[in-house]
Amino acid sequence: MAPSSPDPTAPTEVSARPRRRTFTADYKRRIVREADSCHKPGEIGALLRREGLYSSHLTEWRRARELGQLAGETRPRGPKPQLPDPRDLRIAALERENALLQERIRRAGLLVELQKKLSLLLEMAPLDPSGKP
Repeated sequence: MAPSSPDPTAPTEVSARPRRRTFTADYKRRIVREADSCHKPGEIGALLRREGLYSSHLTEWRRARELGQLAGETRPRGPKPQLPDPRDLRIAALERENALLQERIRRAGLLVELQKKLSLLLEMAPLDPSGKP
């Protein structure tokens, strides 16, 4: 019997982009404590298989515990966040203020134009001797 070909529509088991697993400090401490409490042969192997870990994880985490690096939370990977430059913050604040003042100037100019037109309209309207237009 010939082997069947794989179904092209079936989802693949491998993700498109592999991701590195990350473990919290609490998880690491819990696993190290469980491994330390294992006394029978094969218990540590069973623990590692159950959790899907390698023995190198356990070795590394024990070493980190000895150095006191598992005391707090794990440090996030990647570059440290850069604090904004105070000059950039000042520039942004001044640009906002400038935009606000430009809008006020535009409105004031429109009001002056309106007043000029109103003044011309009122001068053109003949007045009654009683003072009414």
